[in-house]
Amino acid sequence: MFDAKTEFKTAVFFADGFEEIEALTVTDILCRAGMPTLTVSLNDKPVVTSSHDLTIVTDTTIDSVRFDDIGMLVLPGGMPGTTRLGASPLLTGAITDFAGKGKPVAAICAAPSILADLGLLKGKTAACHPSVEERLLEGGAELVTDPVVTDGNIITSRGMGTAIDFALALVKRCLGQAEADRIASAIVYRTEE
Repeated sequence: MFDAKTEFKTAVFFADGFEEIEALTVTDILCRAGMPTLTVSLNDKPVVTSSHDLTIVTDTTIDSVRFDDIGMLVLPGGMPGTTRLGASPLLTGAITDFAGKGKPVAAICAAPSILADLGLLKGKTAACHPSVEERLLEGGAELVTDPVVTDGNIITSRGMGTAIDFALALVKRCLGQAEADRIASAIVYRTEE
């Protein structure tokens, strides 16, 4: 059962067309680390369907989120999920607010393009899926191909194949390297040194 190791709360946002591995791997690993994690639907109901037609039920909907209670925002990729995340004024307003306050905002795969479109990657080092590299460059990001990049309060990652690295980087950010290493060992995952 869940054993909270921090009061710091993370919200992971799910829009129809989300990438399953990116959303669920992050949620799973954060929970294994004892990080309270809220799954949030952008729909008016907590039912969301992935890009490969997997339907899940989230904890809540975006209209019910108290953003003042959240410490970190996580944006999974996938299409058209990423487009739908970026089209939500409530979510993009929260992202801009969090970034401005120095609170962590994390995005993987195509979702870093949302941050670029909001002007949050100007002068920042970032990674993303190859399909949205131009948008990051247009947004002023210094693009790299590392699996995960942390630049200040912004954490970005390349895609489904880097989802575990991404999730472990979030654990490291909030609970430290030792906890990230403990989780990696527990799931029999070998991180690159």
